[in-house]
Amino acid sequence: MIYLDNAATTQMFESAVDVYKKYACEKFFNPSAGYNKSLEITHEINDVRNLIKKILNVKSGDVIFTGGATESNNLAIMGNKRNGKWEYVFSQGEHPSVYNCAKELELQGYKVIIVPLDKNGEIDYNILKTVVNNRTRLISVIHVSNETGIINDLNKINEIRLNYAPNALLHVDGVQAFSKIPLNIEKFNIDFYTLSAHKFHGPKGVGALYVKNIEKLKNIIFGGGQENGYRSGTENVPGIMALKNAIENIDIEKNLELVSRLNDAFKLELKSFDLDNKISFIKAQSPYILSVSFKGVNGETIMRALQDKNIYVGTGSACSSKKLGNRVLESMGFDKNSIKSHIRVSFDYTQNIEEIKFAAKEIYFTYKDLWEKVK
Repeated sequence: MIYLDNAATTQMFESAVDVYKKYACEKFFNPSAGYNKSLEITHEINDVRNLIKKILNVKSGDVIFTGGATESNNLAIMGNKRNGKWEYVFSQGEHPSVYNCAKELELQGYKVIIVPLDKNGEIDYNILKTVVNNRTRLISVIHVSNETGIINDLNKINEIRLNYAPNALLHVDGVQAFSKIPLNIEKFNIDFYTLSAHKFHGPKGVGALYVKNIEKLKNIIFGGGQENGYRSGTENVPGIMALKNAIENIDIEKNLELVSRLNDAFKLELKSFDLDNKISFIKAQSPYILSVSFKGVNGETIMRALQDKNIYVGTGSACSSKKLGNRVLESMGFDKNSIKSHIRVSFDYTQNIEEIKFAAKEIYFTYKDLWEKVK
């Protein structure tokens, strides 16, 4: 099997599975209990918080563990609802777990502004300047696009916020960035940052939200007061500790260099067959994600045909792949026919160039066969 849908999920490290089993079967204690074994677990969980802050390059703030990125995004956004004439700003390029929060805020009567993308796929910074103001409560923007691999310029966004919306808080969905590109959250004054374990070889069902100033947030789940009252519910200790193991097994700089080579090799191999220039790529800053368009053939058809060859690619966000259209590509100016022809290829540093080249070759000949049938 050649798996090229790593933006959807990654295979859990065997070492992380071992850690998960250890904390599920041996060190299974509830952190909220009062005896020593439970207090040990509490200390170990706090060590994971510090590790996450180290990767984010922050010295202060809090880390709240959640059931995944969707919950973290919901907590950052819905936990910032306030009475009054506050406004909430999002980009058209957001993941469904953010975009649908924006739509829910709108349904509840809040003023929500959706900023389009420019032709390169980044949030349109010029338009962002015109829509934020002293009433802006929250700006929420994705760091690395899960659809295209485009990286939004957090420095520009922070400057716009400071100059035009000094009261606004900044939430960044960092799911496709955490553990994959170097981060410096403190530099950009980010108030909330989301991450998810299963995107970097940890388990599904566990994520976290970094919070710069916990007093700026309100909880949206009520219960026993875990996570300092901001996320009630018994902590997923096995998941949190397996998340830690996954982080500890990652070398960001080394992996980034390797994945860049994989991405380049894939494109070169595909181009070597494509003498008629029917295949095009969206130029992205993150090498982990590549959006590819195949003229005249439906991307989903290509995806399904590749399954028979044991090669797996995606057609966009796994959380919205069953829905028609693609608002991210639409906002970039692609027409409907072009959007239908896209697939998403996402790489991982555990792969090698030989299998990537083989996959590119098989993808091309799969496309060629389909093209001959539909042209």
